[in-house]
Amino acid sequence: MRILGIDPGLRSLGWGVIGMQGNRLSHIANGHCCSGEGDLSDRLLSLYRQLNAVIARLSPDTAAVEKTFVNKDGAATLKLGQARGIAMLAPARAGLAVSEYAPNAVKKTVVGVGHADKRQVDHMVRLHLPGADIAGADAADALAIAICHAVHLQTSGRLAGAQARARA
Repeated sequence: MRILGIDPGLRSLGWGVIGMQGNRLSHIANGHCCSGEGDLSDRLLSLYRQLNAVIARLSPDTAAVEKTFVNKDGAATLKLGQARGIAMLAPARAGLAVSEYAPNAVKKTVVGVGHADKRQVDHMVRLHLPGADIAGADAADALAIAICHAVHLQTSGRLAGAQARARA
């Protein structure tokens, strides 16, 4: 199974694709989509097109997106929310199920601490995906989101198996 993780951002939208086979995770690709300058609508369209190209090229089976946190700057939060909309729309339009994870849940799953900093996340992503050449902090965060989703898929699969055995 291929999992696409997306770290929404208006200037730089990070993405990462990992493979999951049983308990094993592997790095497939990562990068970021940059929106450039100009009108908001043009920047959002640019992110959408770039993310669609990633999806078409790498053929993920499912996607996961980081939830937006609210900060003190309402305008910045709204713009981030619009970029997050693109991050959810592109995979959904491609027929992928899209899951959402809070930033603290991603950090807790990948690092073990819900308030880890970016360096800790990057370090743990490199431990989970040895040899991965990570394209920057946004890509590392996106890979962390994909890893979080993989762990949750594995856990839910084990739970479903245990429930089926209990009913038998």
